[in-house]
Amino acid sequence: MSNLPLQGVRIIAVEQYGAGPYGSMYLSDMGAEVIKIENPKIGGDVSRQTGPFFLGENDSYFFQTFNQNKKSLTLNLKSEQGRKVFEQLVKTADAVTNNLRGDQPAKLGITYDSLKHINPKIVCGHLSAYGRDNDRASWPGYDYLMQAEAGLMSLTGEPGQAPARFGVSMVDFMTGAVASLGLTAAMLGAHRTGQGRDVDVSLFDVALHQLSYPATWYLNEAHVTERTPRSAHPATVPCQLYKTQDSYIFLMAMTDKFWAVLVELLQDEVIAEQRFATVAQRREQRDLLTQEIDRVMSQHDTQHWLSLLEGKIPCAPVYSLTEAMQNPYIRDIGMVQQVAHPSNPSMEVLANPIKIDGKRLTGKACPEMGHDTDALLADLGYDEQAIAELKSNGAI
Repeated sequence: MSNLPLQGVRIIAVEQYGAGPYGSMYLSDMGAEVIKIENPKIGGDVSRQTGPFFLGENDSYFFQTFNQNKKSLTLNLKSEQGRKVFEQLVKTADAVTNNLRGDQPAKLGITYDSLKHINPKIVCGHLSAYGRDNDRASWPGYDYLMQAEAGLMSLTGEPGQAPARFGVSMVDFMTGAVASLGLTAAMLGAHRTGQGRDVDVSLFDVALHQLSYPATWYLNEAHVTERTPRSAHPATVPCQLYKTQDSYIFLMAMTDKFWAVLVELLQDEVIAEQRFATVAQRREQRDLLTQEIDRVMSQHDTQHWLSLLEGKIPCAPVYSLTEAMQNPYIRDIGMVQQVAHPSNPSMEVLANPIKIDGKRLTGKACPEMGHDTDALLADLGYDEQAIAELKSNGAI
């Protein structure tokens, strides 16, 4: 696609693994030139070596999942020559983003205070575990820890069972998305005012923020939201898993309008009784209503109910990963795209969920580590001899 919204924006990304790269990939997908800094002393982004499935000697499907449309520059920020290259690059950039431990940006000199004399408009994004301004700044941290401490695990799973984490690293992904939003907003402000700044986002803060209305209920009414059977909504009924003849279906007849439609479609005298007529009545008699809906839905298989309810009542089958990936709908809407890679020309990935002008954003595989180093240095004025010297000194 041409004329993407972030075309002409240059972002330096000091990042690795999941949350940071996930967030910056939204920006690269939307046209920003994201220059991924990879330390040559440690083999680049550690996720290049994250298995179990690899693409050549120093690449993996895991790495490609988070790094499409980016450039790779090998650079040792702790070396004197590497720092000089970095500062020259900062002069040309709109933002520097990182997902390092909270105490590291200041040590590496990648904060706004450290870089504003080079480029007053530079925006410095910091994605860390616990932030940079408290006594946990030096703590390492990962998604699952945040789910545990922020109370999310306590709300996930069946009552009476061990707390459970989400099936994937949703805190990482949410934090990456929030970080990209913060960075974009700050860049917009810098373009308007000429003044850059720091933007901080932490895994813990985002995880805690995801408590949303249960947190508001607790803070104001001391109400403790607890796990409910079958992944049910804590306040509205019916909104949970129900048994069919062969599996489960998730129903969400959360309003009187949808409840009336459901009653009409199920054609059952008990469910149509007045004792279930209002939102409050259904909530008060959740367990009884669950039994009655199970009784009716267990008479037919899931596919029967989907054919009857889909498009009329909010509902969905409960798919396995295999079934979700083989669902024809995801290809019909373009959510699977082919991204050619030297080791797998037919590599498939999930597409960016954002559409621009009604079209899916397209992806390009991230190249091998350091692929863009020489070209980027040449743009900065380094000749072949100078580049060779940087390589021999371990700066790139």
